[in-house]
Amino acid sequence: MLERIKSQLEALSSAERKVAELVLEQPYTMMQAAVADIARNAGVSQPTVIRFCRSMGCSGLPDFKLKLAGSLVTGVPYVHSSVRPEDPTSEIVAKVFDNTVTALLKSRNDVNPQAIEAAIEAISRARRVEFYGLGNSGITAADAQHKFFRFGISTVAYADTHIQMMAASVLGPDDVLVAISSSGRSRELLDAVEEATASGATVVAITASGSPLARAATIALMADTQEDNETYSPMISRIIHLVLIDVLAVGVALRRGPGVIGQLEKTKHSLKAKRLAERTEED
Repeated sequence: MLERIKSQLEALSSAERKVAELVLEQPYTMMQAAVADIARNAGVSQPTVIRFCRSMGCSGLPDFKLKLAGSLVTGVPYVHSSVRPEDPTSEIVAKVFDNTVTALLKSRNDVNPQAIEAAIEAISRARRVEFYGLGNSGITAADAQHKFFRFGISTVAYADTHIQMMAASVLGPDDVLVAISSSGRSRELLDAVEEATASGATVVAITASGSPLARAATIALMADTQEDNETYSPMISRIIHLVLIDVLAVGVALRRGPGVIGQLEKTKHSLKAKRLAERTEED
């Protein structure tokens, strides 16, 4: 439906075009709006709203909303539209979720299974696994360390550039460094990766394709998103990085076999006394 509106935009009357532009700008809000609200927000009459719906091949507003809803659900469209100050909350919610969902689907389709397999194999065999990241990526590195230490693997996460450099220098051929970066152009992280490579360690990079970090890594897992990392703190790429970490964690757990289950049970049991008992209806 959104594609149909855009393709017929120039053929509409000036009044109907106002309705069309409002729908393109706020599709989720339009799904919930009454005809009077649409007319008021577009600055047209209520009959113009109905004429617009019929111009789109619909019998009326309810039929138009039904087809619009189907378009939004099946296509996850309008994902590249930027959030604007005048957007209502419903549009902000929809755009943020849809941008993230679409980016995840794209990453799933673009992922290189051979690279994932190679990373899982390297981490499964590693004597020690270290996770490096700066800023936002440092938080992702900490999350990764939190997942992998429970498998009984010697792991650590570093977000300090001096410690990263020193730690990388003492890695060896049996160790794996997982370097995480949205841009893949952080000079200090690249220096640590170079040091680890010189020490014989395997470097797994989770970063943007074509970046210096991707080129420097032994194994590169690509996470390409359309967001302005130069101006804003990465949002969508952070989610993709976390999902790729989860993929590696699941793969490593399966590769290491039944013994991992015992490790996970031990970590869970260690926290049992830290939690309050669940309340019953009698409570």
